[in-house]
Amino acid sequence: MELFYTSNIDGNQAVLDAIESTHCMKVLRHRVGDTVSVMDGKGTLLRCRIAEYRKDGTLLEIIGREENFGAHNYDLEMAVAPTKNIERYEWFLEKATEIGIDTVVPVICSRSERKSIKTDRCGKLLLSAAKQSLKGRIPLLRECCRVEDYIRECDKDRIRLIAYCGSVEGAEKSSLRQVLESCSGGNVKISIMIGPEGDFSSQEAELALKCGFRIIHLGKSRLRTETAAVVACCSVYNMLG
Repeated sequence: MELFYTSNIDGNQAVLDAIESTHCMKVLRHRVGDTVSVMDGKGTLLRCRIAEYRKDGTLLEIIGREENFGAHNYDLEMAVAPTKNIERYEWFLEKATEIGIDTVVPVICSRSERKSIKTDRCGKLLLSAAKQSLKGRIPLLRECCRVEDYIRECDKDRIRLIAYCGSVEGAEKSSLRQVLESCSGGNVKISIMIGPEGDFSSQEAELALKCGFRIIHLGKSRLRTETAAVVACCSVYNMLG
């Protein structure tokens, strides 16, 4: 299935931008009158008939809609520290999108070696991964923020988890599987924090615990940041998806 993307939608008409139009008409050689599938990035799949080809875009006639295309039965927010090697973080973004994720928050920690990411580049990667994996919704990529701010501002209605290799005195550490097994009902909202290469500091973990996060582990293996993040996404997908 070929999947195109546009946010330019007005009533029963849509327009592919120049890049998507070139891919549709020049690379894949579609013609006026052909039917194509288009995502709006917000969860809807549009069935469209190509009405007119233009140099700056292709005009489409919308002939059908499918809501919640490629959706999953949960809301997953991953707050993951950017990795020193940005290609590893981009790999996480791609795989998490393919598996099923709703929001990514790059959190900057005291031990973070990278303090920023290129949001435009990462946004294009998320779009490409969503199209490739037949998702109707593009994950939301938030701006980088201090981990302390994220901890304090994270929605308290969510199941809030921090994957921490260390321990906090008096705090119980559960496996992610144990937490997910206790979840019931549809559209469970979960936030999972994954730290940088040197892990969260004890102060960051203690703040998370104080603010209502639960400490979890992902198993016995020692995992890289991006691997831990993908393992968490897979666990949620397999148990709640």
